[in-house]
Amino acid sequence: MAHIIVVGNEKGGAGKSTVSMHVATALARMGHKVSALDLDLRQKTFGRYALNRAKFLKSEGLSLPSPRYKDLPEIDPTQLRAGENVYDRRLSVAVAELEADSDFIMIDCPGSHTRLSQVAHSLADTLVTPLNDSFIDFDLLAHVDTDGQKILGPSVYSEMVWNARQLRAQAGLKPIDWIVLRNRLGAQQMVNKEKMGAALDNLAKRIGFRTAPGFNERVIFRELFPRGLTLLDLKDIGVKQLNISNVAARQELRDLMKALNLPGVTVDF
Repeated sequence: MAHIIVVGNEKGGAGKSTVSMHVATALARMGHKVSALDLDLRQKTFGRYALNRAKFLKSEGLSLPSPRYKDLPEIDPTQLRAGENVYDRRLSVAVAELEADSDFIMIDCPGSHTRLSQVAHSLADTLVTPLNDSFIDFDLLAHVDTDGQKILGPSVYSEMVWNARQLRAQAGLKPIDWIVLRNRLGAQQMVNKEKMGAALDNLAKRIGFRTAPGFNERVIFRELFPRGLTLLDLKDIGVKQLNISNVAARQELRDLMKALNLPGVTVDF
């Protein structure tokens, strides 16, 4: 069966689609069969990223390893079983169609709580939660006191992940490997950065996730989106010399792929 990677949290702007596209493309470039779904049915940032890639490669006559993107199928409501949710069926049909010919299925969730996102989390073998290095984002995981040091209790997103874990346990599936990525880390050891690190370490022990460094804020990510490219594609489109920022970003991706510790994956770029 395909290993399902879900990228999600309930806040926009945390870098979910950027992480999804780079991880999916990195896996494809390492020789794995990767399929992809975007559950943000309105904005479809990840879907647009993948389609931009297909258009650019076609226009340039290039052939580069890429994830196979698929839209959720439409379902005839008359074909639903009594009490069955149409979104459950759309997602289950899509996953079933992709599983037979995929090593990995990447699912990018919207930055809000939806039925599709809730179901996707229960399917996750690996759950990746990008988080801006801010207590505003941290509030989705847990509530803290005014000093940002004492955890008062889990918040809405952590509760959703807990429910997904319970559903998997009831179905006899392996536990979710949950990784929280700290995106947009500041270069300096500021007080907020230290407090965030301590709070995440404390919460990780309490509710069971791993932490890993994600991506810093870089112009290159915004520049690559219209062509659907990733950091790993630059040399293939004629960029002979990477600047210092691009080299650092590539190292961040390498570190991320190693931290995910996906089955059968040896990071070799």
